[in-house]
Amino acid sequence: MKVKITGLLLLFSVVIGTAQQKKWTLQECVAYAIKNNLTVEQYQLDLENAKIDKSDAIGALLPNLNGSISASANTGLALDPTTNNLVSATIFSASGNMTSSVTLFDGLRNFNRIERAKLNSIANQYRLDDIKDDIKLNVANAYLQVLSNKESLKVFKAQLAVTEQDLKRTKELVESGVVARGDLLEIEATAAGQEQQIINAQNLILISKLNLAQLLSITDYESFEIAEEEFDIPPSDILNNSAKVIFNTALTFRNDIKLAMSGLELAQKDLEIAKGEKYPTVGAFINYNTRYSDQNNDPFTGEAIPFKDQLYINDGISYGAQMNIPIFNGWSVRNNIKRSQISVDLAQIEYERTKLQLETDVNQAYVDVTSFYKAYEAAQKTLEARSLAYQYSKERFDVGLMNSFDFSQAQARVDNAEAEVIRTKYDYIFRLKILEFYFGIPISLE
Repeated sequence: MKVKITGLLLLFSVVIGTAQQKKWTLQECVAYAIKNNLTVEQYQLDLENAKIDKSDAIGALLPNLNGSISASANTGLALDPTTNNLVSATIFSASGNMTSSVTLFDGLRNFNRIERAKLNSIANQYRLDDIKDDIKLNVANAYLQVLSNKESLKVFKAQLAVTEQDLKRTKELVESGVVARGDLLEIEATAAGQEQQIINAQNLILISKLNLAQLLSITDYESFEIAEEEFDIPPSDILNNSAKVIFNTALTFRNDIKLAMSGLELAQKDLEIAKGEKYPTVGAFINYNTRYSDQNNDPFTGEAIPFKDQLYINDGISYGAQMNIPIFNGWSVRNNIKRSQISVDLAQIEYERTKLQLETDVNQAYVDVTSFYKAYEAAQKTLEARSLAYQYSKERFDVGLMNSFDFSQAQARVDNAEAEVIRTKYDYIFRLKILEFYFGIPISLE
């Protein structure tokens, strides 16, 4: 028994350890965020409501069927419902009826409502997909920010390791009388500053992980960790396409464009529904009814007619049709048409504005990719130059031809250059992914 318990505990600890060691990839983060984001859940419920509205619109075309049953008792002078004679007695009576009606014509509003419900369901799907697109970009940005901060931490630790070697070397130079003790204090101050940079970088990693975890609706921030990977500049031929080509491609699949177009189509359908109010409404009905009274007697025998027989004897059917013709309703029909036309015009403006905004975003993304890549190349060249200058300064410092302050400044310039390379690198990667996203390429760091 103890062996079994021990085995179960070991298995449980392995499972827990595996769960805590999970490393989230970008694709896993995106998929999890879309599945658990509260806004997505809200829009999914809106989509379900739109589907119900569609079912309501279809159901409005079908005939309705309703039934009713009533029973009453009267004492004294009362009207017998089966004979329509006044009697002075206690009467118990009951009646039942069933009615069905259907709208035959209402200016095609019923059919247009079905079409509108279908369009509204599609529009809600586009709205849901659009928010998913935003979530993908936000998660990718947050994910890259964590990677950038992690890479910066590695650089700061590597810089501290170099400084500690310099510190050890400087102590030897001070002991040998090559450099003054003040130079040692300057190097110690540099090391202390780099230790502070490491602490700040660790805090930035924690904050960026927290931001990413919040996008994913994950509350266990402490055990949340992304995959330990180093990403180089991903290959891409997106710039082989002009900004105009990318924009025209985006017009064919972007959900914000589809959503704006759906809004225009919905407004046009509302206008058709409003115009339908000018036409007459034609409907038809059929009704079946029957009744019972305890005063209803057989005229030959004088005995009360049984309940079942009365339901058969006293039943009847009525049917008919009616037409409602709108003549004057305080200009409400005319004004509703005018309002609907204004809504169409506003939807058209919104559609054009959305296309213009997309074109602006694509052009901006295109320029950003080019400019941020140039900034990255410039940062690399700067780092290369600063590194060479640092090596030269180190050689001079080691032989006492440079004071510690100037040497620390040379090292600080290298530190800043390395940090700039990391920043521009991930800025470029994110802008590249945005531009590719506009071209229909899924977000990936591979």
